[in-house]
Amino acid sequence: MSIRPTGIAASRSKREMTVTWSDGHVSIYPFDLLRAGCPCASCRGGHEQMSAEPDPSVFEVHLPESPETQLVDIQAVGSYAISLVWGDGHSYGIYNWSYLRALCPCEQHRGKA
Repeated sequence: MSIRPTGIAASRSKREMTVTWSDGHVSIYPFDLLRAGCPCASCRGGHEQMSAEPDPSVFEVHLPESPETQLVDIQAVGSYAISLVWGDGHSYGIYNWSYLRALCPCEQHRGKA
């Protein structure tokens, strides 16, 4: 994917992360969506459940505010992804740019890498 983030910011008070993409699109991700859509093998139900796109059901999951959905840190993973650190210590998901774009909750991009 040649589309890359040009800016990433998180608002703990709004409980959302905003990504500005190189094509000008702005994605606003609620923290509970990011956690529900965690791409790690543990959250996805094992390696056999791994795919390049988020499971469509994550868009219907609404997690309550808890340490599980409190974003503590955003860490760069090379030049291709980010890893999110959550209040419960979970930090295993690597959100590559293609996956993160497919996780965009807007109707235009939802589920499309």
